[in-house]
Amino acid sequence: MAENAATEIGDDREHGTLTACVNGEAAGTIAYFVMDPAPGALVAVHTVVRPEHEGKGVAGALVRKFYAIAAQEGVPVVPLCPYAAKWAQRHPEEAPEAPEELVREAGRQLKDHPEMF
Repeated sequence: MAENAATEIGDDREHGTLTACVNGEAAGTIAYFVMDPAPGALVAVHTVVRPEHEGKGVAGALVRKFYAIAAQEGVPVVPLCPYAAKWAQRHPEEAPEAPEELVREAGRQLKDHPEMF
């Protein structure tokens, strides 16, 4: 699917959300956290797109931006979110695979802090 040209993506690091807005309306989000110790990896936990925006490339645009932010910061991405993991498999040139020990640690941190999500 083609990404919507009117999609704007904003990062709210404090609240751990990456939000896509289409024509000024929230269309989808990625919930994430930064692994301890900072700056650690960025860990995508859940991707949600509002029903009226499904199938329009919003989720793909979010994941692509999430990987771009991580690359700018020089940290890996751990895609615990099933959608982000599938996207990464389809776009290996944009989504370097995180080391397995990092994936395990991200899962442990999420399990130890379920209140985050």
